[in-house]
Amino acid sequence: MSDEIYKGLKQLGGATTMPQSPEEAELERVQNPQADVAYNVRFTAPEFTSLCPMTGQPDFAHLVIDYVPGEWLVESKSLKLFLGSFRNHGAFHEDCTVSIARRLVEFLEPQWLRIGGYWYPRGGIPIDVFYQTGEMPAGVWIPDQGVPPYRGRG
Repeated sequence: MSDEIYKGLKQLGGATTMPQSPEEAELERVQNPQADVAYNVRFTAPEFTSLCPMTGQPDFAHLVIDYVPGEWLVESKSLKLFLGSFRNHGAFHEDCTVSIARRLVEFLEPQWLRIGGYWYPRGGIPIDVFYQTGEMPAGVWIPDQGVPPYRGRG
């Protein structure tokens, strides 16, 4: 396998700072060296945070992102910085979750993507947000996201 696919990366292996907003965050991608095989990639962010747009109070979520890549893979450090950029971002749970999915879909053009946003309670109500691009692809093992319904989230 050639290291040429990693040549254009700017963030991996170097010092970086957390972007101040999701709009400022730069996602990076590499060519999928296994593009001829359908497989699932899972990212889990159990400590995702954003801000309530009304009160400025922190909101916490456990995010699970599954995608079946096409020609591109998201570079994980750039994804980590993108998700971290929501720490200063004020938006409702639904907007954060769906915005993350839509940005990844637009950037990666995966065969399929889903996100589960399992938000911890604010005001006594947990809000879970789910988005996917279509039917789950046949022949690809995509396990349950494994996050239990809210009972303290274990």
